Amino acid sequence: MNRAEKASLQLQAVSVLRMLKETRTYDELAAVTGLPAGDLNRYVNGHVLPSADRAETVVSGVGREELAEELHARTRLDADGYVDNSAVVFDQSFLDLVAPVAAESFDFDRPDVVLTAATDGITLASAMASYFGARSAYAKKSKETAVEEFIESRQRLASGIELTYYLPASAIDPGETVLVVDDLVRSGETQELLLDIAERADADVGGVFALIAVGEEGIERAKSCTDAPVGALTTFAE
Repeated sequence: MNRAEKASLQLQAVSVLRMLKETRTYDELAAVTGLPAGDLNRYVNGHVLPSADRAETVVSGVGREELAEELHARTRLDADGYVDNSAVVFDQSFLDLVAPVAAESFDFDRPDVVLTAATDGITLASAMASYFGARSAYAKKSKETAVEEFIESRQRLASGIELTYYLPASAIDPGETVLVVDDLVRSGETQELLLDIAERADADVGGVFALIAVGEEGIERAKSCTDAPVGALTTFAE
């Protein structure tokens, strides 16, 4: 880890701790992190940065667990299985915390492009792209009028409906690494289409990430389409 990466990790840990501190006393935060309350006070108030080892523990361990808990608290699943995660996808500051935690928790290759499907995945893609210093690209169900060339992926669903996504051909260059992200994975159909777009672009897949997996079907389907790491921040039972 070079000096810039270390500093970035330390600042990410402070951001996570400040988020956790909003609903906890320092003693409660100490119980969650295993770190002394006095040290946590100094980290949260900006007097000193945590060591790289402590920062990594916060970001990859405590950060993931607590963000997943927060995600559960903000998400509603009704009796019909519909998911309302608007309190998450509209909160860019929360998603900015998710990005480094996801990067540390899953062994994703550093992407050149973060690819998602419009529209709910856009805010997460923006956060992930900003963290990695990558471009973001959004596949849509309709063609943009001014774009001449598209990468197109089409699939007939079990219901008989045909689902098609279009991405401007200039969005991904051959040989680039693509991270596929979305706010939600259930059946895995959208992720399969996005992975197909990456393949048609002659790109390498660095990973697949979702905020929420509803059941295991979608995650398993994505895993069957790529050898890259596949994961979700949290899982809801169907």
